[in-house]
Amino acid sequence: MMVDRVVSRRGLVLGGGALLGLAACGNGVGGSRGLQLDARVDATRDYLRQRYPGTADLMSRASGILYMPLMTEAGLGIGGAYGQGALRINDVTVDFYSATQASFGLQIGAQQYAHALFFMTPEALAQFRSSPGWVAGADAKYATPQDGGSLGADTTTTMTPVIAMVFGQAGLIAGATVEGTKYTRIIP
Repeated sequence: MMVDRVVSRRGLVLGGGALLGLAACGNGVGGSRGLQLDARVDATRDYLRQRYPGTADLMSRASGILYMPLMTEAGLGIGGAYGQGALRINDVTVDFYSATQASFGLQIGAQQYAHALFFMTPEALAQFRSSPGWVAGADAKYATPQDGGSLGADTTTTMTPVIAMVFGQAGLIAGATVEGTKYTRIIP
């Protein structure tokens, strides 16, 4: 009888430990990480509207917008960048994404910045969403923050499938680009 209690206690301890281990391996679905990321995306969208009024027209014409509220980049010969954001269609979050970038060459320092990708055609948006790891290419048109006041009136934006806008840079590396950045759907 004493052996049964020892085995059952040991089984209870091991079973409880296994349950705790499985609970720690959760994927975060239903967690608060998505809500926090969505709040950052809201702040990024509002910042763009307030600071660069021309983006409001661009936002209304875009089929979808990927907001990346915070990218962190660092390099010392070999560099990299990482951030998380959300894809919005009609200002509703439909998916979350991570962005990664690697670089090689003469570089030293670190910086943080935000960016947004405006998908101006349904085809560009569909290609982005169906890709297992979409990489921003040289075909994206870059809009500078200085253009932000007049972006809505720029007639060339209607011909461009993807418009990238990098803004809010702070740090010691000169320039920031989304070219070569890989975007992957995630569950935050």
